[in-house]
Amino acid sequence: MAGGAALDGVLTRLVPTTEDDVDLLAGWFATPAFFEHWDGVPKTRDEVAEKYVGRRRPRVESFLVRVRAEGTPVGYAQYWHGGAAEGGIDMVLGPAARGRGLGPDAARALLAHLVGDLGWRRVTVDPARGNTRAVRAWEKAGFQQVSSTDEHLLMEFRVPGDGEG
Repeated sequence: MAGGAALDGVLTRLVPTTEDDVDLLAGWFATPAFFEHWDGVPKTRDEVAEKYVGRRRPRVESFLVRVRAEGTPVGYAQYWHGGAAEGGIDMVLGPAARGRGLGPDAARALLAHLVGDLGWRRVTVDPARGNTRAVRAWEKAGFQQVSSTDEHLLMEFRVPGDGEG
């Protein structure tokens, strides 16, 4: 668990979400340019409050992705536990934040916490196959494709020297 602490990248700062973030997140998750890469359907304010502002801790940790230099919120990220030393990351950035290196930077900040602080050995992501921008961002952060379905790719980051990757 992040324990309420911010996670710093070079370009980004991930700050744990709180109930105060419901309106901001609800606005984002109601916007097609945002939710198209997050289940493909808008989320109601109640759904956002239930799932994305920390109510699922410690199983799921939720963060606002902010531009570190100015503090501007530009996206949402979460990680979830899948086992003793593994789990997954989900992230979506608003359109104005895309193509600026913020996604890979935020992913690296999450990986530093998950691997360095929590001792995870494997982290997965599952971007939509057609979301080439996201796939490239995950690759830049160190993820590699391991399988795919018609709709999604399964990508993983394994700790080097883990015996499996």
